[in-house]
Amino acid sequence: MQNAAREAGAASAAVRYRERLAPSLWLFLAAALGGPMLTLVFVPAGSGIALVVGVIATLAIIALMIAGSPRVAVEQNVLRAGRAWIDASWLGEPEIRTGEDARQARGPGLPARGWHLIRGGIDGVVVVPNTDPADPAPSWTISSRTPDRLAAAIDAARASASPRS
Repeated sequence: MQNAAREAGAASAAVRYRERLAPSLWLFLAAALGGPMLTLVFVPAGSGIALVVGVIATLAIIALMIAGSPRVAVEQNVLRAGRAWIDASWLGEPEIRTGEDARQARGPGLPARGWHLIRGGIDGVVVVPNTDPADPAPSWTISSRTPDRLAAAIDAARASASPRS
């Protein structure tokens, strides 16, 4: 029992930051309109059937939106953004961007060769330089609802990572 508690504590200590970039509330509300529209299509088959199909469709749409949302995590000494990951020893100083600076970082200032994980409706952005000379992506641009916490987790992972030459 104590070993399981210690392992759970070690696993949670290894995760410095975790965030799911789920769509914003207004997008969920817009997607939820698909269920009532489908209900109207099935009314000729019967109102009970139409109602069940509409409710199931609404729940399925919302569940797929949540399940399909990318995750951002800093686990031990690794930054994960969606399906991509990079060792923290290759990361430079993260830059937090909000407001107009974030709009600039997501738009005209977005490097064409960089790694991007950008989601609409999420204002904050963290830009992290990539110092790996073999990697063609010069930086990572990541959307975050809490960019200050993400940047702090990246800094902590960088500090504890083994140095690369």
